[in-house]
Order: sequence, then C-alpha cells, then structure tokens
Amino acid sequence: MDIQKQIEILSKGTVDVLPENGLKEKLEKSQKENKPLRVKLGIDASGPDIHLGFAIPLRKLRAFQDFGHKAVLIFGDFTGKIGDPTGKNKTRPQLTDDEVKKNLENYKDQVFRILKENMTEIRLNGEWSDALKPTDIVNLTSKFTVARMLERDYFFERYKSGVPISIHEFLYPLFQAYDSVAVKADIELGGTDQKFNLLLGREIQEAYGVEPQIIMTMPLLEGLDGTRKMSKSYGNYIAITESPKEMFGKTMSIPDGLILKYMTLATNMSAEEVKRAEESLKAGDNPRNMKVLLAKKIISLYHSDILAEEAEAEFNRIFKEKGLPDEIEEKSLDKSREYKLTALLKELNLVESSSEASRLIKQGGVKINQKAVTDFNFSYKPESGDILQVGKKKFVKII
Repeated sequence: MDIQKQIEILSKGTVDVLPENGLKEKLEKSQKENKPLRVKLGIDASGPDIHLGFAIPLRKLRAFQDFGHKAVLIFGDFTGKIGDPTGKNKTRPQLTDDEVKKNLENYKDQVFRILKENMTEIRLNGEWSDALKPTDIVNLTSKFTVARMLERDYFFERYKSGVPISIHEFLYPLFQAYDSVAVKADIELGGTDQKFNLLLGREIQEAYGVEPQIIMTMPLLEGLDGTRKMSKSYGNYIAITESPKEMFGKTMSIPDGLILKYMTLATNMSAEEVKRAEESLKAGDNPRNMKVLLAKKIISLYHSDILAEEAEAEFNRIFKEKGLPDEIEEKSLDKSREYKLTALLKELNLVESSSEASRLIKQGGVKINQKAVTDFNFSYKPESGDILQVGKKKFVKII
C-alpha cells in the first residue's frame, strides 16, 4: 500500500506521532531495506484482565502487523516489581514474583485474541534488567536528571504537596526506557499518560547509540462511570474476555456522551460510519439505538457476528419485553456472603426501612431476576448480573 495511505491508517485515533515526519521516514526506510519495523508496547503486569481501554494500543499494534511489521510485546516482570507511578498520588505497592508470573500467563491467553501470534515477539524485561550490575544501573541513572524527572506532573504535584516520592519510583521510567534500548524499538506505543516515558525512551536510546524510536500516543478511554479512565482498579471496565451478554449489558450502560468515542477507539468502525452515527444522534435518533450498534460491533470484534445478534436478542428479552430500563444502577456485593433481604434492600436504598421491605415482600413487590420473593426471612446469596427490583421503578444490578 502507498506509504501515505499507511500513515493515514496507522495514525487514526492517535494523539501524538513524534517527531513530525518520523513515521513516514521509518516506513520508507523499512520499505527500502525490506525490513519490518519493530513496534514496541509494554504491558504492566499489575492485573489479570485486558479491557477495551488497553486494547486500543494492542489493536494499533495489530494494524502495524497487517502491514508486515513485528509487534514487540514487553511484559514487565522486572518493572512490575517496581510499580508504575504514572498518575498515582502515593507509592504503588510492589508485586511479588508469583503475582507477576500469574498475571503474565493470563495476559498471554488474551493478547492473541487481537495480535497475530506468528508476528509477535514476546519478551520479559527481566531478561536484561535483572542482569544489570550496580555500575550499569548507576550509568543508566546518570543519563537523566532529577529536575527533568520532576517535570512529570504527578511527581511535581506530589513533591509540591509534600507527598512522599520513593527513589525507586524514579527508576521505573528509566528502566522502561532501557527496554527500548534492549529490543532496538523503532516505534513505541502507549496512552497519553505514558508520553513522558515514551519520549524518555528516545533520549536513552540516543545515549546508548541506538537510533531513537518514534512515539505514538493514544487517548485514554473513560470507563463505564464516564469520568475516570477505564481501569481494573476502578472496576469500570469491559474486559475482552467477558461474555457477549456481559459486554452488551455493560455497553448499554455507558453515558450517551461517550458513544462516539467508544465507536472510534474500541471498534473497527470507519471514520465514515462514526460520522453517520454522529449525524443520526444530532438528528434526534435515540442514543439507545447507537449503543446497540456499538455493543454489537464490540462483541463481533472479540466473539462473532452471530453471538452479537444473540446478545441483542437476549438483552431485548430481559429488558425491553419485561419493562426493565436500559440503564440500571450497579451495586457491588460480596459474593461469598449471604444477605438478609430486608436489611439488604435498606442498605441499597431501595426502601426506607426494614419494616417497609417486609411489607413489600409480603405483597409480592420485591423481585430478583423477575421472580417475586414472598418470604421476608429470605437470605440472598448474590450472583453478578442479578437484578433486584422493588415496585415498578426501583432497580439495582448486582456486580
């Protein structure tokens, strides 16, 4: 394909491509030398699930693979034990070897839902970082200053506020940058919150005599709450391994204002398709219809078109045909506990008192998954996805 057309496709949805014209030069050199580019993405080993937000750079990696380039996926077994301080207002807990190993094995099962396995090079950064001697580490730290490190907004804010910063937190971006030296990355991908680390990779590569990488940043995707970025820590995410039913239900719960952003970043919809959806919304189309389209596109990406259609039918059966609202407030309960239903309804603010709960239960006004509960001594053991209903208008979905 024409280089300019490749750049258009590879740049779609990005925030930064630096330096300017760098991607064009890399692609031209690759074509001239008939040598695939090495496109790096680091994976933090702190959690077990890949969600739609983290799938954004993974899908960008896949786009590079589709043009014949090599994905270099670096699992942070070494850096995971330091803990990425990005965006944290306190020192992050360090992972144990066992925690890192368990998370990495689970990640491997998920990334190949997106990437081509035969065009992916998987590396653990402990392979080279564990081998560094104290003198090597001192040499690495000499390449960057404390003043430059404090330019990072979250470090600066913590320093200004008197919140402790441990020395080891300064090492994380340096070791991440050294990864680019070790694997000779031509390009590195990451979220906008990783821009500093990615640019540092360029500087460290130059310091070690390696041709500096191009950096490409992608926007952060807000989670189901519509405010904070999608994160395992916040529990506001859609995992790529979730069932079609779960994906559909969660997608239908996103705020209306995020529909177009999800279409752009979390699906393979073209710019023209997203534009048509935008025009439909402006013309007064029900946002619910756009969410249905979005949910089916996401499910088709990670499951199949058939399962997407089945998920829509199931959602309509449960919600539309039985009079349930599209958006239901979610509440988190401990699945290992049993709850006395009368006390739980009060705790969830579905009733004002336990006596009101007892009265409504006796009258058949309390339902779990559309089935009335008539025993006011009933003990409830929660399951994710259960829907508690009081009267005709009060609903809570259990997670």
